[in-house]
Amino acid sequence: MTLALEGLKILDLSRYAPGPFCTMILGDLGADIIKIEEVGSPTGRRVEKIKGLDPTVVAKEFASQESPYNPLNRNKRSLCLNLKTPAGREIFYRLVESADVVVEGFRPGVTRRLGIDYPTLKAKNPRLIYCAVTGYGQDGPYCSLPGHDINYVALSGAIAAMSLPGKPHTLPGNLVGDIAGGSLQAAIGILAALAAREKTGRGQMVDISITDGVIGLLSLYLSGYYEQGALPQKEDRVTCGAAPYYNIFQTGDGRYISLGSSEPWFFANLCRTLGCEEFIPYQNDSRKAVEIKSYLAKKFLTRSQEEWFELLSRADVPVGKVLSLDEVADDPQVKHRRMVIEVDAGGEGKVKQGGIAIKLSETPGRVRNIGAVHPGENTSQILAELGYSQEEIQNLKRENCVA
Repeated sequence: MTLALEGLKILDLSRYAPGPFCTMILGDLGADIIKIEEVGSPTGRRVEKIKGLDPTVVAKEFASQESPYNPLNRNKRSLCLNLKTPAGREIFYRLVESADVVVEGFRPGVTRRLGIDYPTLKAKNPRLIYCAVTGYGQDGPYCSLPGHDINYVALSGAIAAMSLPGKPHTLPGNLVGDIAGGSLQAAIGILAALAAREKTGRGQMVDISITDGVIGLLSLYLSGYYEQGALPQKEDRVTCGAAPYYNIFQTGDGRYISLGSSEPWFFANLCRTLGCEEFIPYQNDSRKAVEIKSYLAKKFLTRSQEEWFELLSRADVPVGKVLSLDEVADDPQVKHRRMVIEVDAGGEGKVKQGGIAIKLSETPGRVRNIGAVHPGENTSQILAELGYSQEEIQNLKRENCVA
């Protein structure tokens, strides 16, 4: 069966989660992803910065994640290439000539110093889509600053928006910044640029700032602030757990259940099911919030998580079980949607990974293989596709241009 992005070649220069997660999505949908990885240990200014550190710690930091369980490797091939050598750059240029997309996650200025920046590559392939995923974007006063997810979600206002006033700030893992603000925005930007290329015949630069992406996710929060002219108070932060009807409660078996009864008809269903119809008129009355939450907390302790889920589901109440990672794969909805899958890892047997979230009716995505687990696993194959002879490939390896 044809895959949606079959025939597209994507060169992935990225290292940390935002870029590789983006290319994982595109690979799942059929694109040929070639990971461009380093030859040997890190070099240049990074070496100066890590002098004196435990070499095992440094090696672990810069090593590719070689576990077959790592989904960021799947549907990808690996080429170890020394871009600081003329021969290494020449190989990359030859790859670019037939590529559709380049994805990189370097700080602004790095690719220019390497001679692989967008203007250089555009001259070699005007149809190329060049996607740069960075913390702050390609310009502005912060563009050269180092950073990670926590910095971007803090600056964007997301941490404050998700935390209740007077309570400790909530850190949402790296899901809001790296994945939603970075990976997903990059995938959307690349697909939009590919669609535009069908009309114009030209490629373009896709400048993805994770901070910009998170601020974009906060559009509804920002519009509320600008409309009201004031920051939301505790009682306004329903989705952050400020309201009893949109919250998490412990059940009688020591587990937890989630409620999402925001609409008045759902709240009425909840109250009728729990025997507290007198609360129906007071859903958004802050004076009653403590009393309602206390009642719900005590009530939910009288049955198990599964019992409450079945009871409230039948009563048309938005309810969900709070599952730990070891429980997710056994949930019937997750099973039905194939969101935890088994992948053949060769000698490793079958390994489990998260499934493909985008469901297409005619050209569904597929995990074709676990990808290049070891850096440089496909170097010889890719160079042969470019026309290099076996003798030339061996010479390039001896000269430390590839590995």
